[in-house]
Amino acid sequence: MRKMKGFSILILCFMFLLTACGGGNNGNNEATTPPASDATNAPAAEATDAPAAEPVDMGGRVIKVAAWWDLKPAGNTASEKARLEKIAEVEKKYNMKFEFVNVPFEEYMPKFTASVLGGEPFADILQMEYKSALPAILKGQLLKLSEYTTAANNINGEANLLAKTPSVAGEDYGFESPGTYGIGLHYNRDLFQKLGLPDPKELYESGQWNWDKFLEVAKLATKDNDNDGKIDTYGFSGWALDVFRNFTYANGGFVVDETAKTQGFTDPKTIEAAEFVNRMYNVDKVVRIKGSNKTAWDEYNTFKDGDVAMFITAAWNLGGLTFDLGVVPMPTGPQGDPSITFADNALNAKFIPKGVADAQLVYQVWEETYDIPQTEEFPSQEWLEGIYTHEDDILITRDHISGTGKVLLDDSFPEFPTGLFVEDIIVNNQSVTATAEKVKPLAEASIGKLGQ
Repeated sequence: MRKMKGFSILILCFMFLLTACGGGNNGNNEATTPPASDATNAPAAEATDAPAAEPVDMGGRVIKVAAWWDLKPAGNTASEKARLEKIAEVEKKYNMKFEFVNVPFEEYMPKFTASVLGGEPFADILQMEYKSALPAILKGQLLKLSEYTTAANNINGEANLLAKTPSVAGEDYGFESPGTYGIGLHYNRDLFQKLGLPDPKELYESGQWNWDKFLEVAKLATKDNDNDGKIDTYGFSGWALDVFRNFTYANGGFVVDETAKTQGFTDPKTIEAAEFVNRMYNVDKVVRIKGSNKTAWDEYNTFKDGDVAMFITAAWNLGGLTFDLGVVPMPTGPQGDPSITFADNALNAKFIPKGVADAQLVYQVWEETYDIPQTEEFPSQEWLEGIYTHEDDILITRDHISGTGKVLLDDSFPEFPTGLFVEDIIVNNQSVTATAEKVKPLAEASIGKLGQ
């Protein structure tokens, strides 16, 4: 592997572009979305020729590709420059043009819905969060991959240009360029060294990285270091909803199953996770709360002050830190399996909406723009090298975090009570079991409303 590089202006810009804003159905602001995830995490193969076909004259057609950031390659790296050249080549080959449409996040889905209902989608290819894609799919507003790809397309073969993203409601709809990403448990290396805490990577590699060991480390880090009667450093911080979701999936539990149309609050594994999270906040009190509300979304960034040992965040949220950091997978719960380490509730990908003319040709020309020489040893290598300064963090992300997320779509369902569940437990100190029974009918009613 090439020598790890520090943050560059390119990466800072790229991470900014990948940021999304918005609120979920739980009455709390959502964490912004990470880089679009991909179904493939294997090292990229050499680029192959796109499906063989006689060039089609598209008569100057403009193919619009939309997102809530600018999807056009910036041209700052060799791969971006090569892609820009390939885009120009494809445009000339087919006598067409790509137009990259940047729509503010809060306007994006209303614009999509109105345009699709009117029979004229505002873009031919749309970036979309899975939480928004599920309702659109149930209403028949997005096309399945099988409706516009063939066996000749790279995505149905080697899939090194574009890859299928996880299925939705039992079918394949989304696609994205292969990438490496995931939600890990990050830690402040400087603080670990200062406090003499056990190395999380050594614990992980020795098979000891479980909830008991995590809590042991968190308690060691939560201390009054100058004996003034106030806690100076804490073991953990994060957005409570995000914490609950990730610990639940790391324990083999679930919040909602959109395919089976069932809620997971009363599942024993989910209850066990909620009990553990409550213990962190209200019993052992190892969580730093910066504001007045324990469950506020703003706690997602509390770790940036540098006095928190461990925290959950996405890689795109790590810019401009004043301390050295590391990352390991989420600690495995008592009922968990290392094959699933986090809840992927911010997944997004590209989709083709119903009503797009010649969708098969639209997809083909887009796929061809990715047929460029590979400059990385594995997908997203350059991006990860711009975030992490330690090679072991990049390797553990590639080999043990990426691909271990399970898609969570609780925000797809109207008024789904994840926020209420967490608020009652963490803020109101209610019984986990009793709260699960309380929100069960609310969750079931929410599931029944989706698609109506």
